[in-house]
Amino acid sequence: VVGLLLPNQTLASTVFWQWLNQSHNACVNYANRNASKPSPTSKFIQGYLGAVISAVSIAVGLNVLIQRANKFTPATRLLIQRFVPFPAVASANICNVVLMRHTELEEGIDVLDTNGNIVGSSRVAAKHALLETALTRVVLPMPILVLPPIIMSVLEKTSLLRSRPRMLLPVQSLVCLAAFGLALPLAISLFPQMSEV
Repeated sequence: VVGLLLPNQTLASTVFWQWLNQSHNACVNYANRNASKPSPTSKFIQGYLGAVISAVSIAVGLNVLIQRANKFTPATRLLIQRFVPFPAVASANICNVVLMRHTELEEGIDVLDTNGNIVGSSRVAAKHALLETALTRVVLPMPILVLPPIIMSVLEKTSLLRSRPRMLLPVQSLVCLAAFGLALPLAISLFPQMSEV
């Protein structure tokens, strides 16, 4: 996340940090998958490739558009570029979840009674679960990729960081860590672990 938010990214660094982030996200999605409905490794690879391609395409495309926008001052352009990772990551997260779990939409997911006994399989429940998971994957990076650029743009103007530029990366790392620590519990708590339909 810190790498995604570094200012003045090159094309290569944008591609690298988006690839690294989506590789991590794909592993998280795989580890937190619905293990009751096993899916082939090809689906995992398909989700991973879809997420990486969409994240890199959106991030590079938005950066090119921002660079070509003549109406922005260099300072405004830099500020806008700091927010590019969010739409790239959010859309890639949706792509990853949908590609990795789309078989659940076709086959359904297990539905339990109040005692925890499996009573059948439901495509409606699968659609509900997939939608909630996708929304969670959009909300999760929001504070992580939106708050640090705002906070850092304010902190970078302080005399402490102006006189000590080597402190920028550690301070940005701490800001990202604090945002992640707040965002993860909030995103996970949006929806209950077990839903009723």
